Amino acid sequence: MKNRAVVLSAAAALVALTTALPASAAPAPAAESVRSGLDCTTWIHNNDPLYGGVDCTNNTGGPITFHADIVCGWAPDVTGNSVTAWPGQTQESSGHCAIYSSGIGHIGWTVE
Repeated sequence: MKNRAVVLSAAAALVALTTALPASAAPAPAAESVRSGLDCTTWIHNNDPLYGGVDCTNNTGGPITFHADIVCGWAPDVTGNSVTAWPGQTQESSGHCAIYSSGIGHIGWTVE
């Protein structure tokens, strides 16, 4: 009976741990969002899961400069190249995580 209580306690702790993990812990498929006049889609390359980026369309009347922010798991995070999108134009910022990375956990973007 004592062993059963230990097993049930361990199972409850495991359930609590898995429900406490942030949603960004697992890579998500491409996501779309509108922030600061940009309409952006994130992506991870089909053949190289350590390469990803963001494609953004400028929906404002002036130029917007932005870059991708890539979370690389166990490796240092990567900042993509800075690009400027003119009104109505779509631009891409991308980056590659280190070979020892556990994979891309999240991709976002920052307006400069």
